[in-house]
Amino acid sequence: MNKLAVVLGSAATALLASCATAPEPVAPQQAPRQAAPAPAPAPAAAPRRCDAAVTFQKEETFPFAKDELTSAAKGRLDRDVLGRLAACAGVEAVVIEGHADRLGSSQYNQKLSERRAESTESYLVSKGVDRDKIETIGMGKTVPAKFCPDIKQRAELIACLAPNRRAIISIKGPAR
Repeated sequence: MNKLAVVLGSAATALLASCATAPEPVAPQQAPRQAAPAPAPAPAAAPRRCDAAVTFQKEETFPFAKDELTSAAKGRLDRDVLGRLAACAGVEAVVIEGHADRLGSSQYNQKLSERRAESTESYLVSKGVDRDKIETIGMGKTVPAKFCPDIKQRAELIACLAPNRRAIISIKGPAR
């Protein structure tokens, strides 16, 4: 065992000697402190808009097979369309969609819906809206607002389908 003690003692001595000659570990140096970057400027608020959509409802809808505006429709245009346009700094576009119910041929309803959009346009132009800012489109019977599948009596069906005989007016522009 004496030999083992000598070997272990030599190993311990060598280990201690290597520690004594090894350089001291150096603490990592900290980078010099820099000022925090300035916060990015807040994004500019999006400009306010006066965009709106107005849809004729109930007594504002067009009478069956007609393209004349009702007095209720005119009142709605005065209040909700012209009123909104007055709040606009400028008008980019006024889009008028005319719609029809499903009664009648596709060609008939297409033409009728176009005439409904045009009569709405004429009313707005008569109230001072720039015709060049207005676009009209006839949707025919392609986008119904209401379905009435189980009604057999024609007069009842015509009354049920009234919500489909409408105009939708969309306004686009920046607010004041």
